[in-house]
Amino acid sequence: MIRSLLLLTLFLTFASAEYSDAIKQKKIYPMGEKIYKKLSLRIEPSLLETRTKLHDYLVRTEACKGLNPKELEALEIYLFDRSLREANSKDNAAITPQKSDKCPVCGMFVYKYPRWAALIEYEKSKLYFDGVKDLMKFYFNPQAWGEYYPSEKIRNIAVRDYYTQKSVDAKEAYFVLGSDVYGPMGNELIPFAAQEDAKHFYMDHKAKAIYRFNELTSEIVYGLDD
Repeated sequence: MIRSLLLLTLFLTFASAEYSDAIKQKKIYPMGEKIYKKLSLRIEPSLLETRTKLHDYLVRTEACKGLNPKELEALEIYLFDRSLREANSKDNAAITPQKSDKCPVCGMFVYKYPRWAALIEYEKSKLYFDGVKDLMKFYFNPQAWGEYYPSEKIRNIAVRDYYTQKSVDAKEAYFVLGSDVYGPMGNELIPFAAQEDAKHFYMDHKAKAIYRFNELTSEIVYGLDD
């Protein structure tokens, strides 16, 4: 029992690290794939719905008991990112900025930051943002950013789950504030579809709060710039 708790603590410490795509491609994925094939694990699709579910399963399952924290982390990232890539080909249709799409708040090209892209869809147009923070600035005061877009004309507000990168209805999401993970515009509201994933991220990244969409205010959003 003590060994299991120690292993879990060590694993969570390592798992909080962020890796570049290059490191994942060269080191993490090959290691994870090798371990996965060696252990002959059977991963049910339901375990891949959130990274938290997969993480909890790998820590508990007997086949992984002999792995060190780095090996466990590599296995988790490999399995989850592989399922993510498969899902992305079908799921990201709602947030597909073109190279010409600029964030109306900061003017940056949104396609350069796909992980953070967010969308407000109107009856006849779509506006893309390079993060939830800028999206919410626009949502609270659209008149400040040029052409007026009345809120009652909004058909859809979509963000991307930080872990799965799947499109999520912003009004159903959980937003983590004040973490040590930064977006293109600095401090961000990090979106999650599942509450348990938001809590997991909150703990791993020293965050300050978790909000639902209707709990956010302009004071909270603009406070991220301080």
